[in-house]
Amino acid sequence: MSFGVLGGSMQLQGHAQIVVNMIDFGMNLQEAGDAPRIRHDGSSQPTGTNMTDGGVVNLESGIPYKSIRALLDRGHQVQSSTGGYGGYQAIMWDKEKGVYFGASESRKDGQAAGY
Repeated sequence: MSFGVLGGSMQLQGHAQIVVNMIDFGMNLQEAGDAPRIRHDGSSQPTGTNMTDGGVVNLESGIPYKSIRALLDRGHQVQSSTGGYGGYQAIMWDKEKGVYFGASESRKDGQAAGY
């Protein structure tokens, strides 16, 4: 599988979420990219700033309320955000079926195409 999630500091977070979605939650290539994402802001980043307060967990719509409540109960600062979750595209070879699968999520322009 070859895939990427663009978007600055969201890249690493997005890559991890795609892998978790596929391996831990059994999602297919397209589902893994379309699933709601989280984005942590406020970490120590290559900007020279240091995190002092734990940062903020941004949640995309579609995250279950039970999960939001659990984050709040653990003391996380949580907010809703409509953007900044990256853009995902992927290609995967299915050896058993002998075909390639492609995925392109709806947050950005793009398409999966092949021949």
